[in-house]
Amino acid sequence: MNDVQHPNHYTWRGTECTKAIEIMTSGATGADAMYIGNIVKYLYRYPAKGTPLKDLMKARQYLDFLITNEEVKEKEHGNHD
Repeated sequence: MNDVQHPNHYTWRGTECTKAIEIMTSGATGADAMYIGNIVKYLYRYPAKGTPLKDLMKARQYLDFLITNEEVKEKEHGNHD
């Protein structure tokens, strides 16, 4: 495989990571789309890139960003569960 366009750690699960990101971010916009895309990216390449703990921690960081965005949206719209 081409190490620049198709590195193994982004193709090893049988579907190109970019395709998985496209599916998971469909309908999302702005920062939310970016956070979801990064979550998928880091979970996808875990553990194939050789930095499993780092990849999981990065995925968690972007999940925390996404959670914070949702909390802000709920406060702005007065939605409380």
